[in-house]
Amino acid sequence: MPVTPYFSWRPHPWHGLDTGTNPPVDINAYIEITPFDVVKYEIDKTTGYLRVDRPQRTSSLPPALYGFIPRTYCGNEVSALSPDAERGDGDPLDVFVVSERPIERSEVILPAHVVGAIRTVDGREADDKIVAVLAKDNFWGDATDISELPETLVARLRHYLSTYKSLPGQPPTVEIAETVHRDGALAIVEAAMLDYSRAYGDVR
Repeated sequence: MPVTPYFSWRPHPWHGLDTGTNPPVDINAYIEITPFDVVKYEIDKTTGYLRVDRPQRTSSLPPALYGFIPRTYCGNEVSALSPDAERGDGDPLDVFVVSERPIERSEVILPAHVVGAIRTVDGREADDKIVAVLAKDNFWGDATDISELPETLVARLRHYLSTYKSLPGQPPTVEIAETVHRDGALAIVEAAMLDYSRAYGDVR
């Protein structure tokens, strides 16, 4: 009986995990925040562990699982696809994953397939959010484009992104542009994979 290979150490979630089984279509998502979290967690880029970034400033909770796609990077190639951005934000590419069943744990790896994106610019930096559906999900697993998701859900994603950093009495810093269909989203993922390769090469 063949022995299953394994890591004798914990791979870094950003640099040590695979982008997916068939990127840019079928990707892995490393989840940092669930729809039940009132605290924003973010990957520590040095250690690979989750760290507390800040308590959520508003009562708005993420409408879907939120994390990033391993071995992606928002640099020049990603910013070139965003007309209003001057540069990429220097982070891995963010992703929302839609799931019919509630998933309450973060620090999990989810197989998902890309259906669209929400183009976001934060302080002149490209900060696009990929939208994906959980692979084999009983409700959404067959969706191929963001247009197949409920309009209300997409509106909630856009509203969350437009408000989650807002403070009373201060102008918003996040600009929510267009909703991008599948082909445009795949181009963003490919650009982020290229940016990663140029920035880090094969670090594993």
